[in-house]
Amino acid sequence: MWLVVINPHSGNGRGLSVAKQVTDFLASERVEYQTLSARSAEELSQEFSLRLNQEKFDGVFAVGGDGLAHLVLQHCVPHNTPFCIVPGGTGNDFVRSLGWSLENIEPLLKRAISTKPQPIDLGNADSEWFGAILSTGFDSVVNERANQLSWPKGPQRYNLAIALELPRFSPIHFEITCDGNLIETDAMLVAIGNGKSYGGGMNVCPQAQMDDGLFDIVILEPVSKVEFIRVFPQVYSGSHLSHPAVKTMRAQKVTINAKAVAYADGERIGPAPISAECIKGAGLTWRL
Repeated sequence: MWLVVINPHSGNGRGLSVAKQVTDFLASERVEYQTLSARSAEELSQEFSLRLNQEKFDGVFAVGGDGLAHLVLQHCVPHNTPFCIVPGGTGNDFVRSLGWSLENIEPLLKRAISTKPQPIDLGNADSEWFGAILSTGFDSVVNERANQLSWPKGPQRYNLAIALELPRFSPIHFEITCDGNLIETDAMLVAIGNGKSYGGGMNVCPQAQMDDGLFDIVILEPVSKVEFIRVFPQVYSGSHLSHPAVKTMRAQKVTINAKAVAYADGERIGPAPISAECIKGAGLTWRL
């Protein structure tokens, strides 16, 4: 028995159409399943917890975006339940990091029902699981502003938030401890990557691997606003790592202390100080 967890609001309605593809596929393969949808994340979380406590599932298909993936991790990891993230959202960065197509979902579905899941690393930030990127600094300021905007929808809302926040943003002083080594620096942003991307394909940690037991940490030290605008597009290809203001390192445990807010998988974690640890093999899923 599989559980299909659906965010009907994800991807401006795309989640519902993708969910139908999933259930049609399972029916055609004569795979038993239950579905779960709800009006809010809180309601979904409560019902999801109840279902996992009542029954042992072969796995969970999570149809939505990174927000739903983040919610699913909080429940599946403690139960050691395999999860398959089916891209039905706007960003889908967890799926990108796993290597699957965002359009053709059938190979992913076939792999999930016919093979054993693989262990992958997950981040744990103050007892909250995350799959892709934990970040703080300018991108978190942008997330805070984007969450206050009712228009436009999708990625354009994030771009508008960048345009609104960049003119008044100042570098933040960070104290970053990586595996016991303290780094003090002013920075535009700090990204802690278990996966490669965030923000709908921004490859901020392009060298991150989900099976090495380590985070990839990327720090952008202060640059002018003009230089930031020039360098910013390079994050999509990952070529920003060659910029002299970008510093990279790897660590298993990271603590960040600053007057800043942290986000993980696009979800608000809270204000610093934040402690994150890469837990090797914490999750069970399917990778390409």
